[in-house]
This record gives sequence, structure tokens and C-alpha cells, in this order.
Amino acid sequence: MSGIFIILVVAISLSMDTFSLSMAYGLLNLEKEVIMKTSIIVGVFHFFMPMLGNLIGEYILKVLPFNSSLIIGFIFLILSIQIFFSLFKGEEVETLNGVLSIIFFAFTVSIDSFSIGIGLNAISKNHLVTSSVFLIISTFFTYLGLTTGKKIFHIFGKKTQLLGMILLLILSINYIIKGC
Repeated sequence: MSGIFIILVVAISLSMDTFSLSMAYGLLNLEKEVIMKTSIIVGVFHFFMPMLGNLIGEYILKVLPFNSSLIIGFIFLILSIQIFFSLFKGEEVETLNGVLSIIFFAFTVSIDSFSIGIGLNAISKNHLVTSSVFLIISTFFTYLGLTTGKKIFHIFGKKTQLLGMILLLILSINYIIKGC
């Protein structure tokens, strides 16, 4: 019983970042179809990234030592700057409007799952079950974040795009500080 509890705690921990970023993107008033696609694709990434991390992670970290927190922080910083300039120019903020942008988003929020995969054997020997739990929990948290953000958008309107930008900026600073 304690094994499944540990898997759930790790899955929820991995999904908290996904939730906060999803909420920031939900503030951009995404369509229901985009919310569903994004949630599913993020879940699929959270399924495969730990397995990939388990298979090749240790080798990659020896050859190319990278700090995933720094990478995520800079990606979030770039996204917040992109939203800022779109708002400043009065343009409609366009994010998660195509398959490639959804895949990029899913990859970004799943990088930490890759690093968890390196130590996956310490969590569970049954990688299929563990990754399936990661898939379910991250899909749910992504959907919850995107729909919560969308509801906030409907209450406060376009001002929420500024809030989304600020949330992304705070997340980016947090990750950059973690990575240093």
C-alpha cells in the first residue's frame, strides 16, 4: 500500500507545476477542444518521459549535464515576454493554437518527469503502472488548470492575460533561482 501512496505523491508533485502553468494558459481563454487535446498530450508526455529517463537518463546526464530547472525557467521567461509584447502591441495572444505549440508545452512541463525517470526504480519496479498513474494525474491537473484559468478569464476578461503573463514570469524566476 505504501508503494502506491509514494507513486501518487510523486505524480501529484510532478503535476503541480503543470497545474500552475496550465492555469496561466487557461487565462488566455482557450477553446474546449484545445483544452482536451493539451490535457491528453501532457498526460502522454508524463507517461513516456519517466520511461525515457529510466532508459537513457543516466547516460545523457553524464554526457550532457543540464539543469532542467534552468531550461524550464528560461522557456517560461521567453513565453512571458512573448505575451507581454502581444499585449503591448494590442495583438491577440496566440498560444497553444497548434499541435506543435501543444507538444512544446507538453514537453516543457514534462522535463521534470524525465529526471524522475532516472530514479524510477527507487519508486517502483513496475514502470508501466507508475507511468500510467503519472499519465492520469497529469492529465487531470492539466485539464483542471486550463479550465480554472478559462473560468477566471470569463469573470475578469482580457485583464487575465496580464495575470497569466505575471504568473509565467513568477514561475520562470522561481525555476531560474532553483537552477542556480
